[in-house]
Amino acid sequence: MLALNNIEVIYDGVILVLKGVSVTVREGGITTLLGANGAGKTTTLKAISGLLRSERGEVTKGSVEFSGERIDGRPPHEIVKRGIVQIFEGRRVFEHLTTEENLIAGAHIQTSRQRVQEGIERVYAYFPPLKERRTVQAGYLSGGEQQMLVIGRALMSHPRVMLLDEPSLGLAPMLVEEIFEIVQRLNREERLTVLLVEQNATLALAIADHGYVMENGRIVLDGTADALKENADIKEFYLGLTEVGARKSYRDVKHYKRRKRWLS
Repeated sequence: MLALNNIEVIYDGVILVLKGVSVTVREGGITTLLGANGAGKTTTLKAISGLLRSERGEVTKGSVEFSGERIDGRPPHEIVKRGIVQIFEGRRVFEHLTTEENLIAGAHIQTSRQRVQEGIERVYAYFPPLKERRTVQAGYLSGGEQQMLVIGRALMSHPRVMLLDEPSLGLAPMLVEEIFEIVQRLNREERLTVLLVEQNATLALAIADHGYVMENGRIVLDGTADALKENADIKEFYLGLTEVGARKSYRDVKHYKRRKRWLS
């Protein structure tokens, strides 16, 4: 459904960030992209959603295809109309608008008032706390409620693919589990295809079908979620487990970059 074919991304004409990245997202599935800060995960999402240009970045090689058509180089609003929506890390709500006004803002491509209202009720069905806070300014919502709101706002455009960037960032563990359960429901009930960028490998691999590991702008490993969970390197470097299952301290993994067997 969505494919990145050996793409390179350069910022300011000189800074090479993505170095031949290839990713395939299966329709109706959840694909996760794992990696440390600075690996290039968010840049990968922006290459899909068309938002590179606003940061003086561009896809200089390769292609991004959606349902068999190239979309790299197309403006963001056109990509949204095609059915791809990106949710940024950091819960970027419109703080001075109410919860419901934020949702309406997410329906900017809808032309029918009835369709907008149906979308709002659909969001409230998935996120009941938002209905209770519908008249509250978004800046006064809790972190978990704001995360629900940005996902709900994205749903207002009736997307086919959701690009979800670090939904667990800054949230309490119980809220993170709730958000991930809702993502699973959306995938299952709405047949929503999800590309999930996440540093919490344990949670990401628990809900994903397939995963990719990114390091320094390259894909260094990929496979089914089950296979990645059993991979010795993933266990050690991302799940914090040794081969016998004991958790390692931060001091024990200082040799991380020197011992990536997948790069040897």
